[in-house]
Amino acid sequence: MPSRPARPRLAEVAARAGVSTASVSLVLRGRPGPGAATREAVLGAARELGYRPDRTASLLARRRTQLLGVTMNVRSTFHAELLEDLQAAAEERGYDVVVSPLTRTHDERRAVETLLDSRCEALLLLGPTMPDPELAALAADHHVVAIGRRAAGAAVDVVRAADDVGVTLAVEHLVSLGHRRITFVDGPRGPIATLRRQGYRSAVRRLVGADAVRILPGGDTEDAGSEAVAAMLAEAAGDLPQTAAPTTALVVFNDRSALGVLDRLRRAGVDVPGSMSLVGYDDSPLARLATVDLTTVSQAPEAMARAAVQAATERLEGGRTEPVDIVLEPHLVVRGTTAPPPGGRLTGPRGRAPR
Repeated sequence: MPSRPARPRLAEVAARAGVSTASVSLVLRGRPGPGAATREAVLGAARELGYRPDRTASLLARRRTQLLGVTMNVRSTFHAELLEDLQAAAEERGYDVVVSPLTRTHDERRAVETLLDSRCEALLLLGPTMPDPELAALAADHHVVAIGRRAAGAAVDVVRAADDVGVTLAVEHLVSLGHRRITFVDGPRGPIATLRRQGYRSAVRRLVGADAVRILPGGDTEDAGSEAVAAMLAEAAGDLPQTAAPTTALVVFNDRSALGVLDRLRRAGVDVPGSMSLVGYDDSPLARLATVDLTTVSQAPEAMARAAVQAATERLEGGRTEPVDIVLEPHLVVRGTTAPPPGGRLTGPRGRAPR
């Protein structure tokens, strides 16, 4: 009895069409994403090979939701941009994204519960703030990707920028302009702020000196940034005792806080960058506005999103069990809020101020 010819597989259609299997899956399921040329190539290859979806495999596949759950801070323009890149990367791999926002009444734990109730197969947490033990407990039962922060000792996939390197780039830029009195406006408690603070301390100690380190308590909102520089401005006005030589440059935890700093400085009549230089972190869309023009550190959100989706889908489709820690190199974007200090460029051996 002649043997039955083997059924063409999805991979064979992909090879014939010259596209990925994810693109073939999207086309055959009528999902958005692939362009017209890709669709024509896939449908033509399927006809030529006589490809028919395997009904048994299709029924089994329906037990999967193909959903990636994302938590995000609705007030963060950086998170909004990153979400757009995550959606695009997910669609390329045949997945959809479900978003659970963090708001005043919907904290991170509730956001995660919402995603699990929606049967998301993996959780992509943007800048998660929950402690490492909680992340580890969550990762024990679910696929978790922490985006933007380390997760020490947890079985969590991590995709992040080298935050200490990013702040170092900011300090090096300011020192190259001649600044020696550089203050860091800190962020909220958590691993992200800790790493950025460490980067600031290390860079200032190396380039200027340990006695030049100055850190102001801050946060991750515009109000926090505005309030952080209030005492500094009061010192400069003589309303408070002078505790250090006047600051000529500020490195701020993130762009949102930097916007609050910028607003407070301008309301106080401080010229930026003539009297005070300012560097943010995130390269958010607001930083690029002509009226803001903020020098800032970019975390390359598109590359971060692609790496995060790849980490999640590798777990789901390839059975990878060991966690990964993917560290991307940030880069500095120089715009209009940095310039030499009021006294002009300073020079000295090894980048130090002349004594």
